Amino acid sequence: MFRFLRRGCGVDSVRLLEFGHETPVLLPSMSERMWGRLTEVGKTTVKEFGELESAIMDSLWEADRPLVVREIRERMTYDREIAYTTVMTVTNILYHKGLLHREKAGRAWRYWPRESRAEHTARVMSEVFSGSVDRGATMVSFLERFSDEDMARLHDVLREVRARRELAS
Repeated sequence: MFRFLRRGCGVDSVRLLEFGHETPVLLPSMSERMWGRLTEVGKTTVKEFGELESAIMDSLWEADRPLVVREIRERMTYDREIAYTTVMTVTNILYHKGLLHREKAGRAWRYWPRESRAEHTARVMSEVFSGSVDRGATMVSFLERFSDEDMARLHDVLREVRARRELAS
């Protein structure tokens, strides 16, 4: 059984292939390349970015300022030429999904991400963990994949978070 993390246009998106079992589902009348796949992770279904959505988001995350569609298209890394109108349509959809801010710039719109790549990934990971039947088992399975370097970094980050929480209380 599949379910969205949120209803309507607000479906969250990210690549989470490393989380294990993957069940791709082609959405009716939409290409997987543009719209991504649904991936079942425990009892939660995560909507992955399609390749085009990912290329657009990567361009915006790497930019040091808001971009108009022409600039997004110029900065995108993609395996084939994509029409301006296609980039404009998908960018507008990302805006309506709540992933982008925008402001009018003459006749065009300037877009920028609502959250950093790290914030977005952390939020989606949190939603995956919270949708898991057994959070502990999911976390153990996830952490077992960490290298020794990743485990050392995790310990450093945990110390940092604990220190921030102590300062806040």
